[in-house]
Amino acid sequence: MADPADKASSALNPDSRLERSSVSQSDAIIQVLTSSKTIAVVGLSNRRTRASFGVAQYLQSAGYRIIPVNPNETEVLGEKSYARLQDVPGPVDIVDIFRRPVFVPEIVESAIQIGAHCVWMQEGVIHAEAAERARRAGIFVMMNSCILKEHIRRARELPQRTKLL
Repeated sequence: MADPADKASSALNPDSRLERSSVSQSDAIIQVLTSSKTIAVVGLSNRRTRASFGVAQYLQSAGYRIIPVNPNETEVLGEKSYARLQDVPGPVDIVDIFRRPVFVPEIVESAIQIGAHCVWMQEGVIHAEAAERARRAGIFVMMNSCILKEHIRRARELPQRTKLL
């Protein structure tokens, strides 16, 4: 029998059902990628050689709205950059993290504050305690995983997006 707390948490955040139900991780990823429109990329840099730039550029070309979050940038990929997640106007569906693990707990707290539905820690970004904190807040978590690779892997199962202007 399901725990009533799980139902209450799921009612507040439908995406939290992804981790509490019998949905496979692959299906949950498809659901997150399909339902999301806006991705805040924390640590996004204008340097074309950085992984964050290539991943964000790909996601933008796939139709997602990319919001750079980096206090050292003013604009990346034609989008205004914000110093902190809390400065981003409007809703953020996915918080994609390109920062060292030591910074992850603070970013997760910010993701919780802004009501993000998913925290995605890129390859090499691992912080189990912060991931658990996000899960307890009803946020779907991917850790040590590249969102670009996951998107490509599931491209046939995802609807075609049009560029959001």
